[in-house]
Amino acid sequence: MEQSGTSTRLTGAVQDLASEVVSALRSGGPLRLAGRTTQADGDEAGPDGTATGDLTLAAVRVLGADVLLPAVLRGSPPGPDDLAVFRRAVHAFPPPAHGSPTSVWSHWAMRRTLLRLDASLDGALADDGAEPAGTWLDEASWQYLTHQLAVLAPLAVPGGDCAVSRAARRRPVDVARGFVRAVRRRDWLQAAGAGRWLVLLDGVPATLGLETGLDFVAQMDGADPRVALHIEAARLMRAGATV
Repeated sequence: MEQSGTSTRLTGAVQDLASEVVSALRSGGPLRLAGRTTQADGDEAGPDGTATGDLTLAAVRVLGADVLLPAVLRGSPPGPDDLAVFRRAVHAFPPPAHGSPTSVWSHWAMRRTLLRLDASLDGALADDGAEPAGTWLDEASWQYLTHQLAVLAPLAVPGGDCAVSRAARRRPVDVARGFVRAVRRRDWLQAAGAGRWLVLLDGVPATLGLETGLDFVAQMDGADPRVALHIEAARLMRAGATV
């Protein structure tokens, strides 16, 4: 029961944090992370014994680099205290040994974003420039490719060149097929993530009607903050937001 309670609280924390990211993306204001957590010694524990600050850090890890998306797409610089919370999440939740490629890549994306935005690191994470292996996508079916790209949608930012984005650029038609499949299956989170990638790709079939498709996804499940986050990111990028 404790594990179930923790999972429920984490899901709520992730949704709340995603809502705040969406609000910051729409308003152009910075995301305030520091007020959501304190040092672990002073954290209040929930009914399942999980400290509030620990839960916030876990939620940051789940959303990954998208927590700092307002700074990337809107140029709203995060404060040093907010960066400190993000940095704590990066260090608190490294990918497990033999972790899945998506776990490794999402952590790499967080570290890369931190390096880009936190000048105080001054080379402390210089060894993080090396990308994880990207070969697991080389022979992926279009269905699996779309699923993996949707999970790694925080990597879908302007100028975000890496093995994952290169795999997406090589197969725009397959990603478009995956987007349509996700819509038909009513998998709105996967559709929103795939649509976010499609905004950045050349060679997407005009017959897809991507803008209309994104509007449809937003209409069907835009109340889900994680879906809304990808839709808002896609709209900003279509409007010309750059890193």
